Amino acid sequence: MIDLNVSVLGGGSWGTTVASLVARNTEVSLWARDKATVDEINKKHTNEKYLPGAELSKKIKAYGRIKKVVKDADVIVMGVPSNAFRSVLEEMKPHIRAWVPIISLTKGLEKGTDLRMTQVIQEVLPGHPVGVLTGPNLAREIMAGQAAASVIAMEDEIIMQQLQKVFNSGLFRVYTNDDVVGCELGGVLKNIIAIAVGMGVGLGAGDNTRSALITRGLAEVTRLGVALGGRAETFAGLAGMGDMLATCISTQSRNHHVGFQLGQGRSIDQIIEDMVMVAEGVKSAPTVMALAARAGVEMPIARDVSQVIEGNRTPIQAFHGLIRHMAGSEAEPG
Repeated sequence: MIDLNVSVLGGGSWGTTVASLVARNTEVSLWARDKATVDEINKKHTNEKYLPGAELSKKIKAYGRIKKVVKDADVIVMGVPSNAFRSVLEEMKPHIRAWVPIISLTKGLEKGTDLRMTQVIQEVLPGHPVGVLTGPNLAREIMAGQAAASVIAMEDEIIMQQLQKVFNSGLFRVYTNDDVVGCELGGVLKNIIAIAVGMGVGLGAGDNTRSALITRGLAEVTRLGVALGGRAETFAGLAGMGDMLATCISTQSRNHHVGFQLGQGRSIDQIIEDMVMVAEGVKSAPTVMALAARAGVEMPIARDVSQVIEGNRTPIQAFHGLIRHMAGSEAEPG
């Protein structure tokens, strides 16, 4: 066992899964906003709303007050959606000890500021080491004991190596990378491509089209990621191509689900209303387009997805546009 107190903030599917993984190595506390979720985790060791059928570690102690899980924490893991990320940081700010590392699980951007989650952490809690845990990680498969790999990215190599041991568990293998920007953007940008792929599947496209969309999507994600400070090789690894493949092809993917439902003719409002968990790509798409415009990067797939989400194009119009875009040089955008 590792002698650290780890606190996970967020009782959704991935936050709960990470808490279960960490519980194999050290003490872990989990904060959830919903009292019923807290009681269920403590009494039944389940979280049926987000992880139906999964049995959680009995070592997880859940709480409804942020102060309770933060005040003695040696590591903070943020598993809350991007729209609540800053407010949760502000709430825990009076209680966190100095220099405690904060790791983000959230694959989104902050609306209005266009900031990555590690940048939001640095704004609200300057001086704390920050990082991300990201990769092709479908929560239900991991809870079922299936093998998976992830990446922890931090600039501080010593802290990163220590936290690698905290998250690494059994068939869940964790690798290290010092490219925080690239790893974080990989997790954000692939969500939009997954919506595009899901939309194509919903419209009846086959595997050839899906493969083309994923490949061209990875190319435009890499272009923007590098323009914003990430390294190209990061987007060819677990945080880039690995995460994109899982999100684009799995029916468990929330973003793929959104795209598929759009392709089936449902409105974005209807789809979101029926979802239990957040699809970050829906919220991130306009922000990604703003970042691409400032960086001077062409992203035709992301642009068409954003237009569908905003109601300015139909899925069939966007899909036909995407097919037309795939006719130039492979070295060029589109």
